[in-house]
Amino acid sequence: MKSKVYFIPVKESENIDIVAGKLKYLLEQSKILQFVPAKAKVAVKMHFGEEGNTGFVKPRYLGVICREIARQGATPFLADTNTLYRGQRTNSRDHLKLAAKHGFSREATGAEIVVPDDSRKENVIEIEIRRKFIKQASLARFFVESDALVAVTHFKGHIMTGFGGSLKNFGMGCATRVGKLMQHSDVSPVVYSEKCVGCGACEKVCPVKAITIKNKKSVIEREKCIGCASCIAACPYSAIDVDWDSGESTIQERMIEYAFAVLQGKKEKTACFNFCLKITKECDCLAKDDPRVAPDVGILASLDPVSIDQASFDLINQACCRDIFKESHPRREGTRQLEYAQELGIGSRDYELITLA
Repeated sequence: MKSKVYFIPVKESENIDIVAGKLKYLLEQSKILQFVPAKAKVAVKMHFGEEGNTGFVKPRYLGVICREIARQGATPFLADTNTLYRGQRTNSRDHLKLAAKHGFSREATGAEIVVPDDSRKENVIEIEIRRKFIKQASLARFFVESDALVAVTHFKGHIMTGFGGSLKNFGMGCATRVGKLMQHSDVSPVVYSEKCVGCGACEKVCPVKAITIKNKKSVIEREKCIGCASCIAACPYSAIDVDWDSGESTIQERMIEYAFAVLQGKKEKTACFNFCLKITKECDCLAKDDPRVAPDVGILASLDPVSIDQASFDLINQACCRDIFKESHPRREGTRQLEYAQELGIGSRDYELITLA
């Protein structure tokens, strides 16, 4: 049976008020949040955006979703986890400050803003899943123990996974820093010396000082590397990449196994929203404002995280008349995450698209 994916088109020329109105109409027509019970604690998983980046889903739109949850008598909480890489989202205090700077507040969204501090043991839970790569997943307890889980995702390209949607929001986004490291652990970058000019851009962004410049070339100490890919994104000469031919291209499967762990016990308690607006080549984690690589497509909603990501991928590529994600990251096969998620029973790639005028 095909999973239902609801879709409302949005044009780049439409202002925030029009888009918010379309989102409200999408909620009304799809009844996608009808499953949320009264008095439930609902974790709304999102990305508050990195310093200098504006690709994140706007607070106004979160307000529409959270107030609909509250209208049903439940309590929404906007939440994200801290990152592996250096920046304002590395610790909960600075992360919350950045969220506030980007306009996320109780007044704007109708929800409390939460960033669990995973350095405190009470905020962490280990879930045994015994999959191919991950035997026990380290997750933020807040998401696992919520009564319902809603992913609000900016769909975009990604330097390591080809693209990032709801599945990545669940798998990577709900993991602790330890869990994120587990997912990145076998993805060590390599330096292609013929392209490297020793500019030092990679050395500056490395969060664990695993990179040094020797004889005017970058050198990565594999033992120190955490696989965060900050150096790949920072290199202006494309001199650093992952050696995908070495058999270490497992990050997508590890990420999906984490999504599997997060969604255990959440059957019929999960909803997803993908915002296919301001579609960029890279993730919102980068501290820069990337230009669009595709036209705005619209907003999608579904109870199936696999179907919504597949539909988002298809709609964007149809709008571009080509695979824009493969073009942006030619060495990444982003659809592997969809294949593996279906294999694990997380959802289906086969969907029914219901377009709302």
